Formats: sequence, C-alpha cells, structure tokens
Amino acid sequence: MKSPEPATTASLATTSGDATTSGDATGVDVAGVDASSGRAAGSAERAIAERNLCGLVGALAKQIEGHIRERAGALDLTAAQAVALRELTGPMTMRDLANRMSCEPSNATFVVDRLEEQGIVERRPHPGDRRAKQLVLTSEGVALRERLIDLLTEASPLARLTSDEQSALNDLLTRVVR
Repeated sequence: MKSPEPATTASLATTSGDATTSGDATGVDVAGVDASSGRAAGSAERAIAERNLCGLVGALAKQIEGHIRERAGALDLTAAQAVALRELTGPMTMRDLANRMSCEPSNATFVVDRLEEQGIVERRPHPGDRRAKQLVLTSEGVALRERLIDLLTEASPLARLTSDEQSALNDLLTRVVR
C-alpha cells in the first residue's frame, strides 16, 4: 500500500472539519506567515496536525464502540458486557478486569454481576489471596466469548488494515499511550 503524502496545512484544517480557516484553532492564517516567523508556522502546523490526529483517533474510537454495540446486541449483551467478555482471557481479579475495560472497579462489578446472573461468569476464591476472588468464564461463557470474538473481528473497522498495518498502528499507539 502506498503511504499517504504529507498533508498540507490547508488539507489538515479541512480534514479536521474546519473549512473556514487554514490555520490553527485560534484562526491564525498559517499560510500567510512569512519565513521570518517560521517557528510560529511550524508550531501552528504541529497544532493542526495534533488536532487532526486527535479527531481521527476519536472517530476510530466511535466506530469501534458502534461496532461493539451492534455485535453485542446480536448476542443479547450490552456493549459493556461484550467488552468484559472480550477482556476475560483467563482467570483474573475484578481489579484486573476493570483495568482492561478502562473503568472503575465498581462499574466492572455491576457488569460482572449481570454476567454472573446469566451464568456466563463465576467468582471463585483466588488461589494466592484469600481476600480476593477470581473471575472465571463458565463453559457457557467460553462458548459465548468465542462467538463474540468471531463477531467482533468480522467487518471490524480495523479489518481494513493489513496485519502489518495493524501491527504498526499498535506500535505507534503503544508508544503514545505509555
């Protein structure tokens, strides 16, 4: 796949939804800055590029959330239940699940309570900490998780990328987040 050409200031403003100016969020006309203030132009271009990237990451997050919600509904799950089920890759504590779900433990507890009522998850004593419980999928939970994973990977917004592109995106995002 051919790499995209570097975007110009004007195209960045347009793709980020700002059709009224070719400048940064303050409306400064970056194209009109002369060479003597190149630093200001470079700073403004970086600000526009960052705004554009933030918009793209946000748009991708919305697409992924919509995809999860749609696929979860096909299995009579809420989006939060689907995320919990996706993240339950093995026995783990509620705190571990909450971290993976990017939510507070109390929110994960609410979700797990519903999954437990449905016979999808069990709470078992933690083998190394008698104060803690481990979350474990039931046999029904394992089967449901497999169906969910199949649905989530089918026509995923990220499926438009090759394996190499997904790996590169993963590496870049990991660098930014950590």
